[in-house]
Amino acid sequence: MSETGRTETGKTLLVSIEAARDHLSRSEARVADVILSDPNRAVEMSIAAISEAADVSEPTVARFCKSLGFSGLKEFKLRLARSLGAGIPFVHQDVKPGDDASAVVGKMLDRASSALARLAEELDSRLLAKAAKAMAEAPRLEFYGQGNSGIVALDAQHKFFRLGIPTAAYSDPHVHAMSAALLGPKDVVIAISASGRTLDLIRSVEIARDVGATVIGLTTRGSPLTRLCDVAITTDVEEDADVYSPMLSRHVHLAIIDVLSVLTALERGDAGVTSLARAKRSVREKRASSG
Repeated sequence: MSETGRTETGKTLLVSIEAARDHLSRSEARVADVILSDPNRAVEMSIAAISEAADVSEPTVARFCKSLGFSGLKEFKLRLARSLGAGIPFVHQDVKPGDDASAVVGKMLDRASSALARLAEELDSRLLAKAAKAMAEAPRLEFYGQGNSGIVALDAQHKFFRLGIPTAAYSDPHVHAMSAALLGPKDVVIAISASGRTLDLIRSVEIARDVGATVIGLTTRGSPLTRLCDVAITTDVEEDADVYSPMLSRHVHLAIIDVLSVLTALERGDAGVTSLARAKRSVREKRASSG
């Protein structure tokens, strides 16, 4: 499997296929339709059966699997079969006009807890460790994100600068493009995008790659951004269409940032612990005494 996060639980994998469908070739989209129409049956189908049902060639079925980040049909079906039987709850309750406060609280927190539970199943510890190692060894870390993801980038900068690593967060596309051009070959960019299709962000990542920087992505499986990342940590979240600011993707990306910050601190060993302790000491005097 390519350098992307672990395959999602069954329901989330189907959401991922739906999200990627419009960006597949027309023939690969027909394969997606066959899978989506009856995923349980698809687990049992041979490559010949799928290609016949989709009216495409067998190599097209293989390309479909690779477009989603799998090595081939065998891996795709094994993961799909395993995740369809995993029994992870999939809460799909949108907030509706007329819902009272109790209903809104229940629906939103149920969706958030379900998304985080799925995240625990999805995350690939090998990729997280690889990302943390690169971040711990980097002379400089830069977090890029726009819109809602820009807020996540700022939160990440707040966590990581305390580890003693020069760190910046940029949400202005002109600024992160210029900054990317000034990076060195050992520096690391963490590009955050729920869609993975923001053109300005993608361009800045291309610039960072051109100067030799390592790129870590927090994004959606199968998106254009994943193809530019040295390490792509992917997860797909179905947002409530009636909530006007993306929330679940923010919860998920903030959780991943938390995990990466702890792993990076551990990777840095004594240096990370010392930096955290010094940062904590510096704010103690700014707190009122309990008395």
